[in-house]
Amino acid sequence: MISKTVGTKLSVFLTALIFLVSSTLGYAAPPSDAPQNKIDELLTLIEKQSLQLKEQQQAIEAQDRRFLDYQQKMEILLEQQQANIAELQSRIGAPGTSTPSRGQQAKAPSTITTAGPPTPESSATQHKTDDEGQPAPETAGPIQPVGRPPEPPKESRPPEVAAIFDQPGVLTPKGSLILEPSLLSSHSSNKRISLHGYTIIPAITIGLIDVLAISRDTYVAALSTRYGLTNRLELELKIPYVYGTEESSTKPFAGTTNIEDSYVDGYGLGDIEFGLRYQLNQPQDGPYYIAGLRVKSDTGTGPFDISRDPDTQLPNELTTGSGFWGFQGSLSAILLSDPAVFFGSINYLWNVARDVGTVNGDDFGRLDPGDAYGFNFGMGLSLNEKASFSLGYDHSILSRNKQNGEIIPDQVTLHVGSLQLGYSYRLTDKSNLNLSLSIGVTENAPDVQLTLKMPMTL
Repeated sequence: MISKTVGTKLSVFLTALIFLVSSTLGYAAPPSDAPQNKIDELLTLIEKQSLQLKEQQQAIEAQDRRFLDYQQKMEILLEQQQANIAELQSRIGAPGTSTPSRGQQAKAPSTITTAGPPTPESSATQHKTDDEGQPAPETAGPIQPVGRPPEPPKESRPPEVAAIFDQPGVLTPKGSLILEPSLLSSHSSNKRISLHGYTIIPAITIGLIDVLAISRDTYVAALSTRYGLTNRLELELKIPYVYGTEESSTKPFAGTTNIEDSYVDGYGLGDIEFGLRYQLNQPQDGPYYIAGLRVKSDTGTGPFDISRDPDTQLPNELTTGSGFWGFQGSLSAILLSDPAVFFGSINYLWNVARDVGTVNGDDFGRLDPGDAYGFNFGMGLSLNEKASFSLGYDHSILSRNKQNGEIIPDQVTLHVGSLQLGYSYRLTDKSNLNLSLSIGVTENAPDVQLTLKMPMTL
């Protein structure tokens, strides 16, 4: 009991001593507002950390968006790559090498079970599955060549455009037969003044002046056939039927003779034509060159096969042909410059001279109608998958006629130029409809000419 009292007093004394020492050394009790300051500092720190967390969350969200965008782009590129691989395999012609889409890959089973005894390869695969507990990989198809571009086609053909010239631009494929019915309508008019006299001073003429006005309409219905011997060589045959009318009016400008009008027509088989065309090259990047040879017969009614009026020397009927054989060589070029196609050609026509003899009381002897050479050029533009438009120009130069080796007096070189417009529309996979318009720009060219063609592939 005494020891317990002594211990209590000793503990009280030690506590008082410690308090006195603490007060002396400056370790006084903290002020009453110290806990509140600590709480404010903690709240401020929590707010800063909250702001940092928000900023980090926003950065993570932006990074997620960029990742999704990148993933979508990669999926698109992967699909395009798979399509390119499938097209490459189809061109190579290897069977069983089509690339499955992503959906098909997801639906495809991981293993393929086949009937019959297992092969050593399948046994090894099954052994791996049993030992490692891993699913067997898909059995790959036959090994295909990769890293090699498809071989270019053996025969390339120039692009097809609306036809505005006589010769088409596209050759007939091998073994194909094309029938092309066509209808041509041409109108031309001309006024000719003949002077029989002499001029004393300008604007005063002594003699007789004859004025002759001629208006001619020609209609040609033709059937053309083209057959492709190879992809670069074709044969052509054209059989025309011609009907024409001509009205003329003649009057002496200085005289008392009345006006004389006349009307004549003519119809029948025209000059049958044969053609041969060959593609000279197989360009990878450049123009196509096509050489052609056309032979024109004299099956139509020529100018020396008809009768004439003895007084006016005007024909009693119209001709349906030239009356001379002709051979024409041509060289065409076609250049593809997407979306346009440029084309042009040069040609030379040799008319074969022949002995005409005496016609209607006149001895003509040997006549040479003269040769012709010309050129044309144009541009075709595809409007859509079915329609196309072409624009071009055609020019021919006709040399002077010869009789018995001598140039006939009063003969001049003729220039025939025309502006060409063409439209084409694909009716079906094997038939087209072509309409072309020709407008004469020189005096000797027809005023207007319309041609409608409908090529059909058999």
